[in-house]
Order: sequence, then C-alpha cells, then structure tokens
Amino acid sequence: MNIDLELYRVFYAVANNQNITKASDELNVSQPAISKAIKKLEDSLGGKLFTRTKKGVVLTKEGEEFYRYIKEAMEYINNAENIFTQMINLEKGTIRIGISSTLAKNFLIPYLEKFHKLYPNIKIEINTNLWRNLFSKLRNGLIDMIIFHVGSETYGSDINIIKCKEVHDTFIVNKDYKQLIGKEISVKELNNYPLIIEAKDSSARTHLDNFLKTNNIIINPDIELTSYSLVTELTKIGFGIGYATKEYIEKDIKKGKLYELETKEKIPPRYIGIALSKNNLPNFSTQKMIELIKNN
Repeated sequence: MNIDLELYRVFYAVANNQNITKASDELNVSQPAISKAIKKLEDSLGGKLFTRTKKGVVLTKEGEEFYRYIKEAMEYINNAENIFTQMINLEKGTIRIGISSTLAKNFLIPYLEKFHKLYPNIKIEINTNLWRNLFSKLRNGLIDMIIFHVGSETYGSDINIIKCKEVHDTFIVNKDYKQLIGKEISVKELNNYPLIIEAKDSSARTHLDNFLKTNNIIINPDIELTSYSLVTELTKIGFGIGYATKEYIEKDIKKGKLYELETKEKIPPRYIGIALSKNNLPNFSTQKMIELIKNN
C-alpha cells in the first residue's frame, strides 16, 4: 500500500481539531480539498475514519486506533524536521576530526576557538592519531574529516584532498650553535653535530627522508623521537640540531630561543590539507568548518 504522506498530514490535522474548518485554516487548504483528501485516504484504507456530527467530526473506533499510530509517526516526522532545521542553521550537530597531536596544537586550535564562538552548540570530537591510522576510520564513516600533512602518497580514488596551507620544514638550533647561524651549510655537514629528528612514519620524517633520497644524502640522527614537541624542546636546551616546521616555531624564533639554519640544499615545502571520503558527504557542521579553514 503506497499512500501519499500528505493524506496522513490532513488526517492528523482533522483528528486533532475534530473539525474540517479548523483543519483547513491550520493547513491553509480549502475545506473541499480537506474532505476530498479524507475520502481518498478512507478509500485507500478500505474503511471509515470519521463520523460527521453537528459540531464537526469524530473518529470511528477504527479511526481512533489508526490515529494512535499516526500521531506517533507524525511527531517523529516533526521532530526530525526540527532537528534537520537546527543542523542546517548550525544550532545542533557534531564534527568528528581526525588529526595528529602536533597539528591539533599548532594549526587547529585557532580555528576551533573561532568556530566555537560562532556555533557554540556544535559538538566537536577530536581523534588524535597518525594519519595512516585515521584513513580507515574516515572510510568507515567513524570520523568526518582528517587534517594532516599532505605527502606524495596516493590516498585512493575514494578520498578527496583539499590543500589549505603551505608550510616549510627547516633545521634549527639554539644560541649554543652560533657558529652555524647565518652561514650556509650543506645537509651532509649536519652529521658532524648531534641531530634530533622525529621517528620514522611521522609526516615530517617521511618528507625529510624523501628529500634526502632525492639528493642522495644520508644522515644519522642521534635522537629520534615520536613527539614533535620534544624535538623542539630538546633543541631549545642545546641537545643538538633539530628538524621542525618553521610556521610552528615562529614565536620561539622571534624571541631568540631558536634559530633557523640556512642549508645549501633547499627542502621543498609541504601542505596541510583536509581529507574527505567521497562516499560519505560531509554534514553541514563539517562543511562550515572546512569553509572556515579555507577562508582563513
């Protein structure tokens, strides 16, 4: 049985008002159209829903039972419409973001602050992990977007990548290595000093290794760390030459806590990007977050 939902809406309004005239006013539909809709519904169902009286209409016994279910269904529909409207207006919703702890701290926080001020009722869930571990969650619909450093890898035809910001990696030192500051030095020469670099599988290390391979350079790190922040902190206190993203340490450079080394071989830039699944369209909240990041 395939009955037009509008017929149920008319029945619901008439049953609530127990009056065709009042239902007509509520739905902004003519009385003849209301009567015609009720008759069509009764014909489709094969039984009478209302009995006419001098004061209006009353439900038959069968109509009362039918109304009990239709009332619940219409309330669900009305609630669904209200929630949908709230989500469109960003009064309700959730964004699930996959991101590394490094990017969460050095890139995402200002956008989260601005977004929260604009849309305080939107719930934001942060899943911090290496980007390799986040893509399966994105494909399975467990997160809505990934913010990550875009590499040279192929991410799959089912993934859409949006590049947002160019960043630059560099070798850094503290003032203890002043003999190297302002001097152009080859990357190979850095092996003469203690090197502090992120461990393999991090995006920064992968980018560096690709650069070294292209230039036929081999380096031997003295300290390899899984934490980006530890790389910069150990460099600040003079443990050696660190490898960091310039945009993330600009404050420390301005304060003289860290200094950028100039290398003969130029490390190419990389990008911060957003990964989306082509099979799972982003919700309204996620779309607005993407717009905020892209436009700033």
